[in-house]
Amino acid sequence: MFGWTPLQRNAAIASFSSWTLDAFDFFVLVFLLSDIAQAFQVGMEEVTLAILLTLAVRPIGALIFGRAAEKYGRKPILMLNIVFFSVFELLSAAAPSLTVFLLLRVLYGVAMGGIWGVASSLAMESIPDRSRGLMSGIFQAGYPFGYLLAAVAYGLLFEVVGWRGMFVIGAAPILLLPFIYFCVEESPVWLAARARKESTALLPVLKSHWKLCVYLVLLMAAFNFFSHGTQDMYPAFLKIQHGFDPKTVSIIAISYNIASIIGGIFFGALSERIGRKKAIIIAALLALPVIPLWAFASGSFMLGLGAFMMQFMVQGAWGGDPNLPQRTGTSEYPRGVAGVCLPVG
Repeated sequence: MFGWTPLQRNAAIASFSSWTLDAFDFFVLVFLLSDIAQAFQVGMEEVTLAILLTLAVRPIGALIFGRAAEKYGRKPILMLNIVFFSVFELLSAAAPSLTVFLLLRVLYGVAMGGIWGVASSLAMESIPDRSRGLMSGIFQAGYPFGYLLAAVAYGLLFEVVGWRGMFVIGAAPILLLPFIYFCVEESPVWLAARARKESTALLPVLKSHWKLCVYLVLLMAAFNFFSHGTQDMYPAFLKIQHGFDPKTVSIIAISYNIASIIGGIFFGALSERIGRKKAIIIAALLALPVIPLWAFASGSFMLGLGAFMMQFMVQGAWGGDPNLPQRTGTSEYPRGVAGVCLPVG
């Protein structure tokens, strides 16, 4: 694939799959909010706190797992990360109360926070430099692909297994561990840095590159507002505001996540020709005229069309994104630490 060696291809597959399954576990929740509220006999506002808490603690996980990946390597920490978020997803299925459920989502959020930085570092450091723009689009497409899988699982299985069963299914990422263990090698960039005995101390790095850190955090804040603001509550919006049944919500979610995947890869590849910044700006600007159709249309077809177009642009902007923090990485500025900027933003 793209002239890559088998080991480079395996690293890319493992990284993409990790990010995909992490997104699957996160987005399973957004389809189940109203059902969880009903099960625990609380309001929607209390249950949506689970999303806030999950996202709020991600910087903690990014710092912990990012630092560990700099010290011990990308591969073992990625595997450990997958174990943690799979276990907490499984335990969420057995939560006896909303308080316990929220606590488990906090722990899941810490584990979730490490995946993007560690997985993207492994991918970007393993593939040829010429493929980084395209890999950016492919890697980031893992997020909507995970959302797509969650939508498919919700549409096919929810009425059979219920909301607790959906969280049991969310433990599936742990099945990825044998592939990573046997088929993926450590990042050559990390191995070279270890051979040169380069320092990866975090505080001196942040102190000497604080302007770059602030820039990346602000950039990631804008990206996160763009994506989470248009994605996380959209299934609940369709169910509650428009009264659509689970099958209709699932079909709309599947369609706009297909658009996300196409948009991410398209703009990721386009960024190789016109540059990262131009590709991101074009995608973001093209999302503006879609807002009325996405937010104020009536009927499942028009809302689905608006969501399709919106997520094509949203993920298109993200398509050039994973490579930006990685391109800032230098021997003094550890690449894995750059992954902290996403959850902090």
